[in-house]
Amino acid sequence: MNVKNFIVAGIVGGIADFLLGFLFYGFLFKENFATGGKENMTLIFLGCMTFGFFVSYIFNQWAGISTAVSGLKGGAIIGFFIGLHGNFFMNAMNATPDYKLIGLDMIIMIVMSGIVGAIVGLVIDKMK
Repeated sequence: MNVKNFIVAGIVGGIADFLLGFLFYGFLFKENFATGGKENMTLIFLGCMTFGFFVSYIFNQWAGISTAVSGLKGGAIIGFFIGLHGNFFMNAMNATPDYKLIGLDMIIMIVMSGIVGAIVGLVIDKMK
């Protein structure tokens, strides 16, 4: 694995995830995902960076994804499964899960992860 590609694509992907999260969760759908202003932005940023490095690692080490189009597809698939995982566990103890909100979050996760995947793939492609 090219470590430089992994690090640069991971950082760019993480920053893109953070900005997309702000756009989707903090602006476009803030009424649906209200937090009461108690979110910890440092932990959110670290989580986004972790996701960027996760996608970059998979693309660089295992999948050989190095284009925006293949990154979009790979990222969307990753987002689908991570979205299912997170929503199942987040709602497991909820007596009345909001299935519409779960569906909305799934759509947002797939779109965001697809865009992050496309960006990571594009960065890998440009660094060849």
